[in-house]
Amino acid sequence: MVSIMSEFNIQEYMTRGVERVVADAIRATLKNPKESAFMLKFAAVSKAASKKRAKSEEQGEHIPPFLIASITSKCNLHCAGCYSRCTEATTDTEPVSQLSGADWAKIFDEAQEIGVSFILLAGGEPLLRYDVIEEAGFRKDILFPVFTNGSFMNEEYFNKFDQCRNLIPIFSIEGNEEITDGRRGAGAYATQIANMDEMKKRGLIFGASVTVTTENLDEVTSDEFISSLSERGCKAVIYVEYVPVTEENSHLAPGDQERDAMNAGISRLREGHQEMMFVSFPGDEKSSGGCIAAGRGFFHINSHGGAEPCPFSPYSDINVRDTSLREALQSKLFRALTAGDILKDDHEGGCVLFEKKVAVEALLQA
Repeated sequence: MVSIMSEFNIQEYMTRGVERVVADAIRATLKNPKESAFMLKFAAVSKAASKKRAKSEEQGEHIPPFLIASITSKCNLHCAGCYSRCTEATTDTEPVSQLSGADWAKIFDEAQEIGVSFILLAGGEPLLRYDVIEEAGFRKDILFPVFTNGSFMNEEYFNKFDQCRNLIPIFSIEGNEEITDGRRGAGAYATQIANMDEMKKRGLIFGASVTVTTENLDEVTSDEFISSLSERGCKAVIYVEYVPVTEENSHLAPGDQERDAMNAGISRLREGHQEMMFVSFPGDEKSSGGCIAAGRGFFHINSHGGAEPCPFSPYSDINVRDTSLREALQSKLFRALTAGDILKDDHEGGCVLFEKKVAVEALLQA
């Protein structure tokens, strides 16, 4: 196996990133005894997982700390500019031949075994798969942020998030009511606010996911917006840079100037809101030696089991139904991407793999 450590030490970089996330999570939950107790236990588990990944690195095998799992292709919303619908990864029809709850349980066990610390559950709408959420809850050594539009939150889910502190709902919100409903549909903002208020009432931790565009950047990094989330009990904000899926939407993707402004805004918010943690995705590629997809820092498993570089680059040459996660990370496509220059290439905004999709497709056919 070929190590992915060359001029840039990705293992060291990702380990520092994980340590910061865990430290921020502990700080953010100090006033919540149940959550703080869990986070302190998870800190020890996460440290052990980091050591496991470091040992694999010494043996020439790079294991990323993050996995993104799209556990269903079905969603009830039609958000404007949704990359998943434009690539037909998300549909209205009943999913066919998707991974079962048992399949995902096997993937979660493998991930835990090789040292993956975080599995981000996405979709479609992940709350449509209670069976998978339940399996995730059993794996206490992994933290599972659940990215949801909140439509299917109910008593059963509130109880599940109470019982399984390793499951953390991340509610999708794009700023104020006008901006959120403008992208996600009428009533989307009210739904998320109601969910947040109920989570706070029950003493449960949750976060928010914000799709950052050139149009809402100032709003979502404002102290007013973040203070409103904090007052409702939000403990984490994950900023996801918008990836254009059509030419007419390309102006919405943050460029270098907007990304610099976002990073500066996040630094300011970290100082002013130490009761919360802030994460940006894909983050500052300049400081991480390029894009961290394709197994450098994370990779993606789609709802049918295909191992992909990331959700924005839906290309796969291997399926976890037929192989292990370990072998999937050594797929021909992943190795070509991490050994080549595409992940380090300059790009205008959003996602380098999406922008260089012709080159990625060429690698897939090589």
